[in-house]
Amino acid sequence: MAFRRRNKSYPFFSQEFLIQNHADIVFSLVIFILIGLMFEATAKTAILFIQPQYNVTTLSPEGEVTFYHYGWKDCATILFYFFIAIILHAVVQEYLLDKVNRRLHLSKSKNTKFNESGQLCVFHLVSSVWSFYILITEGYLLHPSSLWENYPHVHLRFQVKFFYLTQLAYWLHALPELYFQKVRKEEIPRQLQYICLYLLHISAAYLLNLSRVSLVLLFLQYVSELGFHIARLFYFTDENHQKMFDLWAISFVFTRMATLTLMFLAVGFGLARAENQGLDLEMGNFNTLLIRMTVLLLVCLTQSWLLWKFIRFQLRRWREFRHEQAVRKKSATKQPLRSLKRDSLGHHENGVLKAENGASPRTKKLKSP
Repeated sequence: MAFRRRNKSYPFFSQEFLIQNHADIVFSLVIFILIGLMFEATAKTAILFIQPQYNVTTLSPEGEVTFYHYGWKDCATILFYFFIAIILHAVVQEYLLDKVNRRLHLSKSKNTKFNESGQLCVFHLVSSVWSFYILITEGYLLHPSSLWENYPHVHLRFQVKFFYLTQLAYWLHALPELYFQKVRKEEIPRQLQYICLYLLHISAAYLLNLSRVSLVLLFLQYVSELGFHIARLFYFTDENHQKMFDLWAISFVFTRMATLTLMFLAVGFGLARAENQGLDLEMGNFNTLLIRMTVLLLVCLTQSWLLWKFIRFQLRRWREFRHEQAVRKKSATKQPLRSLKRDSLGHHENGVLKAENGASPRTKKLKSP
């Protein structure tokens, strides 16, 4: 299973060898873990990497229901799906994005951004559909008060816990991909910013048992980011596609307002009125004033930073638009002047240039070289 076309062979364990063959190496590790399921001696260890752990079975009117909570064994599961994310990243890059890049003939800087938007489009599309499905099946959209009622939400259904584990695995895999994809040094700080922010917010929501409200926020964020990266992909194919950025701008502002409103409603008011106030690590209760204020401050700072970047982006677009309009006006004013100069020389009659008095202009003698 080769993910890259190899034009040249490199020494084993060299830098270029690891970059070219990292997907094949990771695929071998995944196969090794799957083979461990075939033997009784290693099956218990292999299952730690594949299946979410810490399941609890409870009785309900519908029958037996299995819930999950988090623990240190989740690191093994995250590691396995970290490998899966690297493999899927290579598949999308090799069989989709590279083929499109060969047709577009983009510059190196645009090629890097095109690959970034292509990968994130696939991820945001899958994650937004997946999170929306969970919100519908769990009933969080029909009953908004369930986002903060009965806190702490220690017990999670399988699909909720698996969603968070794969989210952490994906954003962790994005860190080594900066090295594997040979991202330009100028682009690394920008990408590190949003990767670390996603890891911080998702892990904090998972560990503080704020999975329900975080699920809604992730859905809103992923839908907004999906619109941005689709607009950027269309822009790289044809720079005249500018209107999609305007649609994304509306969704971006709406997402920021909805995020702040929902966080103040759920954390600022909902959890503040809950009966179980206090810190209890065994029960997973983090409903204290200090933690609530820290969470709200973190979210507010993040949203403010995103709005500041958004305003800078829109101002830059506005300046570029004004510059293009000024250039077009200058070119439009120069064209009539040129036509007047041509008419002043004379006119054509029967294919011969005539002067204003009707006589043919004298031909200049060419100098000999």
